[in-house]
Amino acid sequence: MTNKSIIETENAPQAIGPYSQAVKAGDTVYISGQIPLVPETMELIQGDFAANTRQVFDNLKAVCVASGGSLQDIVKLNIYMIDLANFAVVNEIMATYFQKPYPARAAMAVAALPKDVPIEMEAVMVLT
Repeated sequence: MTNKSIIETENAPQAIGPYSQAVKAGDTVYISGQIPLVPETMELIQGDFAANTRQVFDNLKAVCVASGGSLQDIVKLNIYMIDLANFAVVNEIMATYFQKPYPARAAMAVAALPKDVPIEMEAVMVLT
């Protein structure tokens, strides 16, 4: 049986449904989708797509830290956007949050996201 624990932090938005911010199973952490909510207010960040993207990375980082790791421990990142025209912006900002070796990644366009946000990300992290 896998050792499973729930990860919670006040430094990332609280779950807005029946799910956990992250679940640690063994040395693997499954991080739920993060949207550009400001943790302190649970309101959407004000600003352009870049500001939204930075807030999502900051939220992911907070969950990683609460799990005992960092963004560099992410092995798989899934990015959902309502407009793939913003892909270059995501790449530019991601390069400021990660160093080589980068995680495996998928980026896809979706019709809509919770709270009508323009971007959401989920990740898998492995702690060593």
